[in-house]
Amino acid sequence: MNSSKNKVSSAYPVSKSKSILTIEDRIAAQLPAWQERLARLLSESGDKPIGEITVAAVYGGMRGLFALVTEISHVDPSLGLLIRGYSVEDLLEKLPKCEGSDFPLLGGLYHLLLVGEFPTRADALAVEDLWRARQGLPGYVVDLLKAMPESTHPMTLFSQAILAMQPESVAARAYHAGISRTEYWRPMLEDALTITANLPTLAATVYNLKYRGGAEAVPDPSLDWSANFALMIGKGDDAEYKDLCRLFMTLHSDQESGNASAHTSHLVSSTLSDLYLSSSAGLNALAGPLHGLANQETLRWLQALQEQYGGLPSPEELRAFALETLNQGMVIPGYGHGVLRRTDPRFTAQYRFAEAYLPDDPLFQLARRVYEVVPEVLGELGKVKNPWPNVDAISGTLQHHYGIEPEFCTVLFGASRLLGLTAHAVWARALGQPIERPRSFTTDRIEEILSPPVRVDSPEINTYATEI
Repeated sequence: MNSSKNKVSSAYPVSKSKSILTIEDRIAAQLPAWQERLARLLSESGDKPIGEITVAAVYGGMRGLFALVTEISHVDPSLGLLIRGYSVEDLLEKLPKCEGSDFPLLGGLYHLLLVGEFPTRADALAVEDLWRARQGLPGYVVDLLKAMPESTHPMTLFSQAILAMQPESVAARAYHAGISRTEYWRPMLEDALTITANLPTLAATVYNLKYRGGAEAVPDPSLDWSANFALMIGKGDDAEYKDLCRLFMTLHSDQESGNASAHTSHLVSSTLSDLYLSSSAGLNALAGPLHGLANQETLRWLQALQEQYGGLPSPEELRAFALETLNQGMVIPGYGHGVLRRTDPRFTAQYRFAEAYLPDDPLFQLARRVYEVVPEVLGELGKVKNPWPNVDAISGTLQHHYGIEPEFCTVLFGASRLLGLTAHAVWARALGQPIERPRSFTTDRIEEILSPPVRVDSPEINTYATEI
C-alpha cells in the first residue's frame, strides 16, 4: 500500500486521464450559465420570501423548513427521491447495467450525480476506470484501524478511516498553496474521486477487521465498484449478493441536503474544509439511531419480535407488539419519513428484490407482515403524518439474509451516501455557496417578540411601542 501515490507538487493535479478531463470539462462548461442564472435570481428576487419561520419550526429542529438549496436531488412527498429529476424507478430501469446483471453500475450513477447528464454505458465505464486508477489505501489507515479496541462500532472505524486519509487531500494542499476559490471545485473533484474509489475497500477493511479475522481487502480491477465490495468480504462467488450491493448502493446514494448527514457534511464543507473532513463529519451524523443507524435498529426490532413469538406472529400479536413499543415511548423503526407521504420507493425496490430472491426467508416474511399491519396501527393513532415504511424498514433484512451483521448495515449506508455527499460538495464549491451562519434566539427573546405591544400613555402621546 502506497501513501504517496496521490501526492502532487502543484496546487492541484492536471490529470492525464481523458475521462477525468471530460468530467471536469462537462462541469466547467455548465458553470457560466449557472452563475448567470443565480446572479439573476438573487438580483431580481433576492428579497422575496419562499418559506416561513415559525416558533414550532425553531423548536422542532427546523423540520420541513426550506433553508437549503441543492441541484442534485430532491424528495417529493408523493414521488419520493428524485436524483437529477429521475425517480428511483427510472434509475433502476435506465442506468447502464453491469454485464450479466439487471442492476446498475455505480459509475453511471456517480456520473449522473456529478455531471447532471444521464450517462451512456461508456460514461459509466469511464467512471469505473477512474475509480480503479485511484484504488489503494495508505498503510497507516489500516494500522490505525487495527489499533482500535475490538469493541469499536464499525461506523466509528469507518469514519476514522475517512478522516485518517485526510493527509492525502489534494484540495487541502491546493487551498494552502493559494488556489482561487472559483477553482477550488477542481481539486475537490479529485478528492471526491479518490474517496469514492476507495469506499468499497475501506468498508471491506472494516468488515474484515470486525468479522473475518483481519483478512486483507484487495480489490479486483476486473470487477465493478459494487462487486468489488462483495469480493473483498468473501462473497465474490455470490451473484445475488453482488446484485444486492448494486441495488443497495444505488438506493442509498443521496437524499437532498436537509437530512442530518447531508446537512452536516455541507455545513463543514461550507467552511472550506476538505472532503475528508466533511465526509467524516457526515458519517458521524449518519451513525445516530434517528438517522442511518435506523436500519440496524429496525433489524433488531424485527429479531426481537421474532424471538418473542417464536417465529411469525399473527396479525393480532403483531398489533399488540407494535402498540407495546409505542406505549413505551419508542418509535417503530423503519416507519415514517420527514418528507414522504407514501411508501418509500426505495423500500418498494428492495421489497421486490426480496420477493424475487428470498421469498421464503423467515425475516422477510416477518417484514412483509409488519408492512401489512403497522401502517394501519400508526394510522389509527392519528398522530403520524406518514405511517408508511421508509428505506430502513427492509434494508437490514436483506443484508441479514446474506450473512451481514446488524451493526455493519450502517457502514453500507455510509459507503453509498458518500457518493451523494461528495457530489454535493463539488457543486457547492463550483457555485460558490457561502459558509452557513444562521442566527439563534433565546427563549426569553422569543417570548419578548411574541408579547402583546405595550401601550404607552402620556399627556402628549397615545401610541403603541413594540420591538420586533
